Amino acid sequence: MASPLLLAQQFLSAVTTSGISDQYSGCINSTGSNSTLSSDATQTPGIPTDISSLIGFLVSFSALRDWLKLIVFGSALESCRRLCLYLYTKLYNSFFITARFEEDDSSYDWMMVWLSKQPSWKTARDVQISTRTFNLSSNAVMIEGEDEDPNSIAHGNRPLAYLPSESTVHSFWYKRRWVRVTRVIRQGYYNRREEVIELCIMSTTHKVLNELLIEAKKTYQEAQQNTISIYSSDCNNNWNHIASRPKRPLTSIVLDPGVKDLLIDDARDFMASKSWYSARGIPFRRGYLLYGAPGSGKTSIIHSLAGELGLDVYIISLSRSLLDDTALSDLISNLPEKCIALMEDIDAAFNQTLHRDLDPEDDKENPEEDDEKKSQASTPFAPTTSRVTLSGLLNALDGVGAQEGRILFATTNKYSALDPALCRPGRMDIHIHFKLASKFQARELYRCFYLPDSEKEEREENEKKAIDIKAKPADDSGYTSVDEKTTLLSSSSSSDAGSTVSSDPEPVIFNGSSHRARGPQLSAAEVAALAMQFAEIIPEREFSMAALQGYLMAYKVRPFEAIKDAPAWIEKERHEAAKKAAKASKKTTPSDNV
Repeated sequence: MASPLLLAQQFLSAVTTSGISDQYSGCINSTGSNSTLSSDATQTPGIPTDISSLIGFLVSFSALRDWLKLIVFGSALESCRRLCLYLYTKLYNSFFITARFEEDDSSYDWMMVWLSKQPSWKTARDVQISTRTFNLSSNAVMIEGEDEDPNSIAHGNRPLAYLPSESTVHSFWYKRRWVRVTRVIRQGYYNRREEVIELCIMSTTHKVLNELLIEAKKTYQEAQQNTISIYSSDCNNNWNHIASRPKRPLTSIVLDPGVKDLLIDDARDFMASKSWYSARGIPFRRGYLLYGAPGSGKTSIIHSLAGELGLDVYIISLSRSLLDDTALSDLISNLPEKCIALMEDIDAAFNQTLHRDLDPEDDKENPEEDDEKKSQASTPFAPTTSRVTLSGLLNALDGVGAQEGRILFATTNKYSALDPALCRPGRMDIHIHFKLASKFQARELYRCFYLPDSEKEEREENEKKAIDIKAKPADDSGYTSVDEKTTLLSSSSSSDAGSTVSSDPEPVIFNGSSHRARGPQLSAAEVAALAMQFAEIIPEREFSMAALQGYLMAYKVRPFEAIKDAPAWIEKERHEAAKKAAKASKKTTPSDNV
């Protein structure tokens, strides 16, 4: 085939030859008449003047004819190729369905858990071993045989699971349909690693795909039935799963009578009243404002309610860096219909201080810390990078773009510092005051700590250990308290001191109480009687529930000592509070004199 350079050379040669021949003929006929010379001079040498002559002139070159044949043949061949590819794609799509699941979406976790439980992975020859839990706190992805030995070293660690290997095609049969799985890893924006699962199902309808998705979702939800998911936003205003926490029973939350019933009954009634709200044109939203002293159980009851209602918790941090009104509105509008949106310390969003102030009502309950709080109030403001305004928060809560169906919980330690527009019905429908611990709460907390465990497996395990201990020589029953054990050990060591001359080892110095020992077996009646004694010792509305829980944690296996040492602990706490108040008053005295 002639090259373009040869074609151009032939074209120029033909034009030059034609011009020279015309000039040569003109020189020979120079002796002719003037009319002949003038007619010869008017003729254009070499290149034809009309289109038909130009086309005929170009076709006269053999190389150009070959190129024209190549163009026509190549165009026809490419057209046939594209037509065949189009027909193949149409035919392939009519028999196969392709679904893709991106790692950032929750459906990715559904599919990974579902794939890890498929029987075909037991015989797969190319798999990836992973310890990823896929936002689950259960054994949903555990390989076969891992939980057979509960005393093994590996027991209790992250479970192992079979996953599709990267960039490898896996195939299996699902309900008599051929399924192909491909796990692709690609580079996203800013070289970010992204995983995508491609599922190809041999089916002419979406029925099989729908059944597979529903089964995968149910499998994931069954594995997550005893946990709640916690979500938080990132700098790109996307909701990311950060943790899965076990559900906390309502019986473990000790509040004043009626508080738990009020919250759970009102929330359940709200979730079942969507049609009632819709028929009356009322936005389907509900808000709860929990305020009071720190450590009084505000966050704990929210955690428990989320597990009781089966809702996930979405944490909205108003102090997040670079958060503005637009980003906040976008976050709230992207909430799912049924969830709990949590805003903790909502007063701190517009009053960025270095402490958590108490409300004046709570200061009256604990006047010994009043001077300390006032001195802390004089601390300088901390810089904040959040740009959320009160107007932006109000529009995000009940504006046009606000999400419906969600339950909003907001907590604060300074109820009086909140703007009345934020607390009005429609934004915060129910306000509940969480006070310091009462005698009733102290009694119920003691019962919760020392009431016998009703679980059958735990009781059988304790009985088995008790039988093993009774079979040993009578040196330690395993149910004595720490102080009793110390007394027994000291008496035995003193009796052996006369017969053996040796230096005693130095005692181990530590703060707190060891939980290695086991507490005494008490009946429910005995625990109730001890709880009454403990409640009589604890003063009314002076200590928070968190403080009482911290005290009882030090006496986890010593219920009698917890009652015996309670007065000393109360005096110690009061002394420390008075000492801090005196120290704070000394710091504020020079400024007052000025």
